Amino acid sequence: MKAARPALLCLAAMLAITGCSLAPTYEVPKLPIPGHFKEAAPWTDAQPADSLPRGSWWTIYNDAQLSTLEQRLDANSPDVAAAYARYAEASSYDEQARAGLFPTISGLLGVSRNRQSNTRPLRGAGQTNEYNSDAVDLQTDYEVDLWGRLRNLVASAHAQTQAANADLASAKLSLEVRLADDYFSILGEDRDIQLLIDTVTTYRKALDLTETLHNGGVVSGLDVSRARTQLDNAKAQVSESRSRRALLEHAIAALAGESPANFALSADGHTSIVPEIPAGVPATLLQRRPDIAAAERRAAAANAAIGVARAAFYPSIDLSVMLGLQSDSSSSWLMAPASYWTLGPQLSQTIFDWGRHEAELKRARASLDEASASYRSTVLAAFQQVEDDLALLANYAVEDADQTAAVNDAQKTLDISMTQYRDGGADYLNVVDSQTVVLSARRAQLSLETRRLRASVDLVRAVGGGWMSADS
Repeated sequence: MKAARPALLCLAAMLAITGCSLAPTYEVPKLPIPGHFKEAAPWTDAQPADSLPRGSWWTIYNDAQLSTLEQRLDANSPDVAAAYARYAEASSYDEQARAGLFPTISGLLGVSRNRQSNTRPLRGAGQTNEYNSDAVDLQTDYEVDLWGRLRNLVASAHAQTQAANADLASAKLSLEVRLADDYFSILGEDRDIQLLIDTVTTYRKALDLTETLHNGGVVSGLDVSRARTQLDNAKAQVSESRSRRALLEHAIAALAGESPANFALSADGHTSIVPEIPAGVPATLLQRRPDIAAAERRAAAANAAIGVARAAFYPSIDLSVMLGLQSDSSSSWLMAPASYWTLGPQLSQTIFDWGRHEAELKRARASLDEASASYRSTVLAAFQQVEDDLALLANYAVEDADQTAAVNDAQKTLDISMTQYRDGGADYLNVVDSQTVVLSARRAQLSLETRRLRASVDLVRAVGGGWMSADS
């Protein structure tokens, strides 16, 4: 074993200098972060909590039916299952890269019967023509990570796994938000359908009144025709709203992983409210958005990949150790003369590769530039989305007060018109105009309520999934 000492000393020296890494020092890509959001709104005085479980953000709407649907989505959605599978795939690459840090051990068992040529050069006179060759080998190969190639591969793979984990959270959040958006759209359709049904009832009563007056010779048949037209239009709008609702219900069924044929959503189970939104700061957004986290981790992975590309310019050193037993009979393996071993490092260096390594380094640097730019773009898009939703919700709150006043004024006008018409002091055309205005104002009011809910859901997505007060 004395002959192996130089090789062992060489190995010890190489291991002593394996702390080197050729990757640049990683810094998160810089971009200006404002201290506050531009758009103001009547939010509560609170801060988003980064520890809030994103999976239960929908509870802020206090709607049991919505909560049940979201839970069914997480449990049954094939899209969520596919996102989990993508994360598992990325995680396996991480494990594969980590395995490269350790020696590879392989074994070989060979049993063969051989015949050598009688005319083989340098054949000994006493050698037999046929012989057995039985061998068992155990070999260990280990790459000495002098330049940090393996460690940077591990760092890159780990950052990609973290990015995949953030992608999983982002995919789940996106699906959950889509379901909530469809749910609130159905809520709007249900309210619209109920309004139209009530309107049909009111218009039928107006038609009955007009026919009574017409039969008494008080009004002409034109008024009856106008009243019937109003009624028929309202009935047609009920069918149109029901068609839109059916499509939304089918979409929710698919999101929840169920067949639309076996899925039905009650029109009476809605209890949603527009939640109070706590104020936040832009810097907090960077900690919560999973797509921002994914983009930053991909920049880190690209940075580590530069170290891998740089290491290709330097020699690679592999250490190989082989132990084995070889004999013309397996019964002789336990005898000392049957044993053999080899130990020694192997150094390899590319002399000339026509610029391949240089091109790979350029590609790695370009990938880092791309990942950094993508990170900055994702952050800026997130700021824009939050500002957009804040602006929408703030203006919707003002619009809601104005629209409520418009509904009240339109109803007063209709009441006056109907009174005048009964007394013979107004034409039915005034009633028709007033009815049209009231219905339009009420539908606009319901549409605004739906848009406020949908905008709040979009704000949930924009801030990364839910919030709670700092003192909760």
